[in-house]
Parts: sequence; structure tokens; C-alpha cells
Amino acid sequence: MELPFTIAALWVGLAVLATIIAYYLRISMALVEICVGMAAGAACEYFLGHGIIGADTEWLRFLASTGAVLLTFLAGAELEPAVIRTKWKEVTVIGLIGFTAPFLGCAALARYALGWTPSASLLAGVALSTTSMAVVYAVMLETGFNRTEFGKGILGACFVNDLGTVIVLGLLFAPFSYKTIIFIAGTAAAMAVLPFISKRITRKYGHRTAAIRAKWILFVLFGLGALAIWSGSEAVLPAYIAGIVLAEFAARDDLWVRRMRTLCIGFLTPFYFLRAGSLVSLPAIATAPMIFLVLLAGKVASKIFGLYPVIGLFRRNIDERWYYTLMMSTGLTFGTISALYGFSHGIVTRAQYSFLVAGVIASAVIPTMIANLAFIPYSLLPGTPEPTAEEVEEGPGNE
Repeated sequence: MELPFTIAALWVGLAVLATIIAYYLRISMALVEICVGMAAGAACEYFLGHGIIGADTEWLRFLASTGAVLLTFLAGAELEPAVIRTKWKEVTVIGLIGFTAPFLGCAALARYALGWTPSASLLAGVALSTTSMAVVYAVMLETGFNRTEFGKGILGACFVNDLGTVIVLGLLFAPFSYKTIIFIAGTAAAMAVLPFISKRITRKYGHRTAAIRAKWILFVLFGLGALAIWSGSEAVLPAYIAGIVLAEFAARDDLWVRRMRTLCIGFLTPFYFLRAGSLVSLPAIATAPMIFLVLLAGKVASKIFGLYPVIGLFRRNIDERWYYTLMMSTGLTFGTISALYGFSHGIVTRAQYSFLVAGVIASAVIPTMIANLAFIPYSLLPGTPEPTAEEVEEGPGNE
């Protein structure tokens, strides 16, 4: 047991360091955790050898995956049905464009500019079409936009975007079998009874038995996640749907939601963000940096050129349009999942996988950093005064 505790201490220490750095730089903690993970992974591999940091150990991968699943669930729980019903057109149009533009653009770029095979090019288009729900939701929490209709609209568009990614990945590469049918039927049945059972458990045990609501939700997420992975899908998809189904339930119990956020942000998601950064092979990127830059530029440019005019139909303020666009330009969870799927099934090579993951992770850092430093629409934050000139020069805070 000495080794697991040593590795855990190292990773939690990195999380503490990332939090301190984020405080002084006044940028998103999730982004700093990714960067710290990249630096730690490269340093450990250079000085101590591959695998010393423990990113591929089974228990750490489980904690990281649990962090992504719970964070995705909480993101869905923030989407109040009333808000989404009034913004359905915005969420649908922006989400579909946010998927289609980079999918087509990046697939064409990989095929004709980089000379990848047709299947590898399509996989690249899928991996680079995503929007990172994990990063966007973490930023929404830190800035306070998760409590505004502006932030809820961004989260809704992210869901539509990533739903398109999951569907196209399945149609192009994943076999449709009886397992898929069982997964869909099982998820639909669970979602139908989930609100009723959750309310009954809360009414009878919620204020008498310690943290039974948290245990119940984790049971549901783990069960649906196991079913999803068994069927060839991913655990984050039913987690997000479960969050949406329980949005009204969560809205009536703010204390429970805050406790779940503490568990998620304080313990689980640092493993996810740090591990995502540690998987990037900086030496591999250094040998062919132009491929990485082409993929990154293709993803971000296709997102911006596709989304900015469309977002302008719903948002007139320049800062709001740019902030919305840059948030939708991020990528992480489904991007890395799609790239890993391609590598595991022989669709892309290890080198192509490295470039895709590096491009996805860079897209999680650069657009979000620019958005937080230059385009935060302060007037939309509840109870937040307009910043002074000195505060604007220093950059926005995240606390």
C-alpha cells in the first residue's frame, strides 16, 4: 500500500500547487491543472523514466474517470429545464454548428494537408469537433456564470455539440449490436424512474441518514457507466443525461449540490485534469510541431469561423459573442476519448494519437485562457460590479 499512497500524495500535491498558481495568475484552476500535469509528466519521464508518475495505474484512471463522470453530471444538473425550453433554438443551432464546422474542416485538413488515411481523417474530425463540458463547467463554476441564463445556454450548446460527436463516432466506427440496444433501453428505463426514486429517497432518508443522496447518485452513475462501457459507449454520456433529468431535483436542494461540488472539485477532478495533461508527450510534439499546430489551428479556426457569426444572431455584445465562441472552441473529455478509441482500434497510429490528444488539450487551455483574460462579460454576472480600469488591466479573477 505504500506505492499507492505515495502516488496519491504526489498527485494531490500537484493539485495544491495548481490551485496556488491559479490564484496568483487569476485564471481557471482546471487549465492550470492541465498545464501542471503536462509539466510534471514531462519532468518525471525525462528524469525518472516512463510510468513513474503513475498516470496509467488502474486506480488512478478510475478516479480520473469518476471525476469526469461526476463533473459531467453536475453540468447537466445546472441546466434548468425552464431555461433550456426558452433557449432551445439557440442551444440547438449553436451546438450543431459547433460540431459540424470543425468535423468537416478538420477531417479535410487531416486528409488533404497532412495526408492521413480516410478513416484516420474522419477520426481526427470527430476528435477535434468536441467541446469540453468538463472545462466549460469548471470555468462556469469559478466565474459564477453557471447561475446565469448566459452560462446555462453555453452548457446546453456544449451538450448538443458533444452529443453530435458521440452519435457520429458511433455511426462511423462503433458496431451497432444487441449491446447498444440494451444500453439505450436500460438508460431510458433508468431515466424514467430516476426522478421519482430520488425524490422518495430524499423525502424518507435525506435528512436522517448521512449523505444518502450522494451515495444514491454515485450508485446510479457507476451502474449506468458500467452499462455504457460494456456496450461500447462512454460513461460520461448517461451521466450528463442523468444530470439533466435531475435538474429540477437539484435546483430544490442547493446544499446537496454544493456538497457534491466539493467532492468533485476538491478531490476527483484534479486527478482528471492532471492526468489529461500528463498524457501529452512533449518530445513527440517537439519532433513534428507543425502537425500539432495545424491540427490545433484547424480546430480553433473552424470553430470560430463557424460559430461567431451564428452566435451573433443571439448575442449582440462583442464580449458575450467572443466569450461564447471561445468557450465552445475548447476540447478535452470527448476529444481524448475519441482519439483513444481510434488508437485502441487501430484507426490512427500512436504518433497520430499523440498529435490529436495534444491538439485537444491545447484547445482546452488556449481559448479558455484568452476568454478569461480578455472577454468576460462582467455585466451578466449576478451581483458583480463593472470592473475598474485597473482591474481590467490586471485581468479577471476566478475566486
